[in-house]
Amino acid sequence: MATTAAPHGLIAVNLVGGHPYAGSTRLLKIASGYGTNIFNGSVVSIVANGVVEIVADVGTDADPFPAGTVGVFVGCAYTDPNTKQKLFAQHWPANTVADDAVAYVVDDPHVVFKVQADAAVTQVALGSNIALVNPAAGNTTTGNSTAAADVTTLGVASTIAFKIIDFVDSPNSTVGDAFTDLLVKFNPSSHAYTDGTGI
Repeated sequence: MATTAAPHGLIAVNLVGGHPYAGSTRLLKIASGYGTNIFNGSVVSIVANGVVEIVADVGTDADPFPAGTVGVFVGCAYTDPNTKQKLFAQHWPANTVADDAVAYVVDDPHVVFKVQADAAVTQVALGSNIALVNPAAGNTTTGNSTAAADVTTLGVASTIAFKIIDFVDSPNSTVGDAFTDLLVKFNPSSHAYTDGTGI
């Protein structure tokens, strides 16, 4: 509910223009032994050695996403080093040793994501840009991100990571709620496929 703080990171909803999101993802390698948890709903980037890592930057002009930011992590697969069985997991557990680890990433820059704000957002913010708070935080029990949209970052600068394109309108959520549910998309300068900068 948008009257209760329950941040869940970024959840793919549909595409700009209202086309359905069909669940398409790209498989990108995770380095064996990568030492940081990656949660479902976290922003990830491709780093210089060609693997994905969680983005800890908030996505503002002062703390921009890295050039390789490629989308949102929605799970992973790897061979468990203890059982030797293939696992499909909600999140990447830090320091897991697995040479076959891959991340499932929603990498289409035109996907619309639902994200909860950390305070009320009113109708006048439609079309504004917004960044994240606690972008690398999450719950290791559920495997879900606990990142939220940071209301203090609302602004017009093109270097802010996301644009607010709508609000969630449902029986449990409406514009102006105490923790408003937003619909956002990556701004061009914050996504590797629409920003010309190489990694």
